Amino acid sequence: MEPVALRHPAKAITALVVSLLPGCAQTFVERQASPNVTQAAPQTLTLKDALELAQKNDPAYLSALNDAAIAQEDRAQARAAILPTFGARSEYLGTQGNGKLASGRFVTNDGVHVYRDWVTMHQDLSPGTFMRTGVKRADAAIAVARAKAEIARRGLSGTVTKAYYGLIVAQRKYANAQQALDQAQRSLQISQDLERGREVAHSDVVKSQLQYTAQEQAFREAQLAMETARLDLAVLLFRDFQENFSIVDDLDVAPALPPVADVEAMAGRENPLLAQAMATVRGTDLDIAIARQAFLPTLTLDPVYGIEANAFALHTPVAAARELGPLPSLGYFVTVSLNMPLWDWGVRRSKVKQAELKREQANLDLSTAQRTLLRNLRGYFEEAQTAREQVVLLRQTVDLASESLRLNTLRYQAGEATILELVDAQTTLTQARNAYDDGLVRYRVALGNLQTLTGVF
Repeated sequence: MEPVALRHPAKAITALVVSLLPGCAQTFVERQASPNVTQAAPQTLTLKDALELAQKNDPAYLSALNDAAIAQEDRAQARAAILPTFGARSEYLGTQGNGKLASGRFVTNDGVHVYRDWVTMHQDLSPGTFMRTGVKRADAAIAVARAKAEIARRGLSGTVTKAYYGLIVAQRKYANAQQALDQAQRSLQISQDLERGREVAHSDVVKSQLQYTAQEQAFREAQLAMETARLDLAVLLFRDFQENFSIVDDLDVAPALPPVADVEAMAGRENPLLAQAMATVRGTDLDIAIARQAFLPTLTLDPVYGIEANAFALHTPVAAARELGPLPSLGYFVTVSLNMPLWDWGVRRSKVKQAELKREQANLDLSTAQRTLLRNLRGYFEEAQTAREQVVLLRQTVDLASESLRLNTLRYQAGEATILELVDAQTTLTQARNAYDDGLVRYRVALGNLQTLTGVF
């Protein structure tokens, strides 16, 4: 018997997808299995809407935001570490008696029953406490994490922008292919009419038929490219992978390119890569300070307040001197410790050396980031400027190609032009339209790349 997977490959693939991705895949499969089910009206998205949707689903960007939130909590912990801590402690100390002394067999206790209830405080008074280096280091880590989150956001914006306008240009090329197919069909009809009137040879009809077939194939390819571009954008925007959406075609209303001086000023203020590198340098400077503070003495303060008596009471006789009667048992004592580092086999010096090496690397990374920023800023600006100038020329080319097709169509009908000239005019117009749309997308993508360095303008 033939396996089920071979007899019903579509069902087998559907079952596999559902088993692997029960959430979004099941919705997709149900939609494919029930094509007649009425769907809701498609959601219309602008580029801003697409960017907001993508930011809710992109794992890299969400991970960067989570790292920034974790860094914020680290800062809260570092700030709390320089403040005193308080606690409560309750103990019962039972000592075996010896039949002779009231203190029992353990001389550290003054009775066989000792009750201890304290409110405790602990405070480390180190150079880091007074200089707040831990908090400053956490602030530098927050700046690095936020810069990384901004880098991830801008990188995602570039990806979504490219996919968004990739779908728009695919839709435009699909419309261009439809127009080219209609024009090829019209040319075929004209050739057939002229052949019936014995005004042209049959070879003109054959050429027109070939042109129509080629345009039909191009139309199918344009349709496939449009559907593929839609899928690519849907992956970025929707967690449940829905395709029931439409986008706003704003290719013709692209923002203007700012002057180069404004672009350089924005890049100096708003570039996240540069901000990350500078925050990393600040962090390594603080790491050196923290490592050097280990050579300095630290003071530890541990006061307690409460009772430590032979009975759980505010006034109680002392087991070693009961003849004195009940005495106050509530009070305090303070432990102050001064710790002087003497010798650790070079561990602290090694940590200072490590921090200095990291600072050298951070300074090198900062220099590289600055040079890379200058190079990319110049390159992206020139790319956007060239694309903007090219759009004007391509628009003129489309107008000229449209006029050329109109004139050649009239000339062919009048017997003044050949079928080759007509077909060439049709092909030229289609290519000009596609090139113009590609030029618009190139300008949009170039602006998006530039805004990864400068922020939105």
